[in-house]
Amino acid sequence: MKQALIVKEGYVYIAALVFITIAVGVIINPYWSIIPGVLAAFVTFFFRNPKRSVPDKDDLILSPADGKVMSISEVFEDQFLNCQAVKISIFLSVFDVHVNRSPIAGDIKFQQYTCGRFRPAYKESAGCENERHSIGLDNGTFRILVTQVAGILARRIVSWVTIGSILKQGECYGLIKFGSCTEVVVPTNVTICVQKGDRVRGGETVIGRVVK
Repeated sequence: MKQALIVKEGYVYIAALVFITIAVGVIINPYWSIIPGVLAAFVTFFFRNPKRSVPDKDDLILSPADGKVMSISEVFEDQFLNCQAVKISIFLSVFDVHVNRSPIAGDIKFQQYTCGRFRPAYKESAGCENERHSIGLDNGTFRILVTQVAGILARRIVSWVTIGSILKQGECYGLIKFGSCTEVVVPTNVTICVQKGDRVRGGETVIGRVVK
């Protein structure tokens, strides 16, 4: 199936702003229509869903999002992996693509939505305090946990999957609206291929390689 270049969740925002732009230009003044016109262009840009060249290798873990690596830390993951693990946190600014992609091919064996606050997504506490949605992926060899975290502007996490869904590597599975953070928790037998401060691209950048 052909991938849409704009995700459907953006249609209502774009249509409303285009209508306002036209109305302001006709009823008030064409010059005043520049402001909603610019907003319409930005919202269209925000909800973009560009094509990606997805590597097809079982031992690779890909970035689930576009953005900047905020931190890489050792944690004990007790929701799905139930073991010592490594967490990679990626901050998405309002200028980044906000569609999330599956880091690996696998079955969704765990899913949890947690209500919470809306602190700035770049703060370290955001992953524990903010609204978030987690999925646990199992490919038969290892498991990973991916969490979408809402930010100060992101007030809506969208998921297109549920428990039992089977995802391909790099497949789009959700969206966070207007600024956010995405976290990936992987087993300790994964060699981390990124560093704090690196820019990553969802579905393309290799963030980890499984040591067999």
